[in-house]
Amino acid sequence: MATPTFEQLLEAGCHFGHLKRKWNPAMAPYIFMERNGIHIIDLYKTAAKIEEAANALKQIAKSGKKVLFVATKKQAKEAIAEKAAAVNMPYVIERWPGGMLTNFPTIRKAVKKMTQIDKMTKDGTFDNLSKREKLQITRQRAKLEKNLGSIADLSKLPAALFVVDVMKEHIAVAEANRLGIPVFGIVDTNSDPENIDFVIPANDDASKSIDVILGAVTAAMAEGLEERKVEKADAPEEDKEADAPAAGKRRRVRRNDSAPAAEVTETVETVETEAPAAE
Repeated sequence: MATPTFEQLLEAGCHFGHLKRKWNPAMAPYIFMERNGIHIIDLYKTAAKIEEAANALKQIAKSGKKVLFVATKKQAKEAIAEKAAAVNMPYVIERWPGGMLTNFPTIRKAVKKMTQIDKMTKDGTFDNLSKREKLQITRQRAKLEKNLGSIADLSKLPAALFVVDVMKEHIAVAEANRLGIPVFGIVDTNSDPENIDFVIPANDDASKSIDVILGAVTAAMAEGLEERKVEKADAPEEDKEADAPAAGKRRRVRRNDSAPAAEVTETVETVETEAPAAE
């Protein structure tokens, strides 16, 4: 896993913060200096925080869990869609659907609705509808695809959120905080890092800055996914079958009812069963 170097971060413009008058004092530890009224972010700290976040995200991916990427600002949409899709992770690049995490079952219903429309198209039901009904359903499907298409495979709450511009995506951050879901975020000098579990101090307005950071964390996640595949392939057969009951054996529970009611114990024994004789 290669963390971006100081030079790479500098070239991408990750060090440019906001105007001094727009700063959030909580970001002071990550600010290197002020130049021409603009705060300059300490890129050595940025690099260290990218490495820390990348290692944590790698472990999440390795465990087989999902990370939801969130960025609805124009500069980040393309990078998020490309990088998240490359590691098969869900993402939101249009409007954040309020209650997407805190009211997750409702969101799942909307996704199921999209699946039902697709089924109608395949089994021929759609062809039997009137022209007006077809138009209404097509529009509904397009709207659902735009807002929820990228999370169609998210069957349960994500293990973590990765957010670009925590100030703009404050609703998503608040929902994750409420549910105890860890938040990774690219945090600029005008934002509050208090509710972010893994802060990556950097310019969240430049597409190059966003791209280089996303590239680093998703590369780490790709490594985690690859390690997961290798471990699964190398796992001995006996480990895979450890939880399965042994062939030709059955479990029998025998209760010791002679003991007082409050002290009734159970003994589990394994009994060999005879295989039926071959005819």
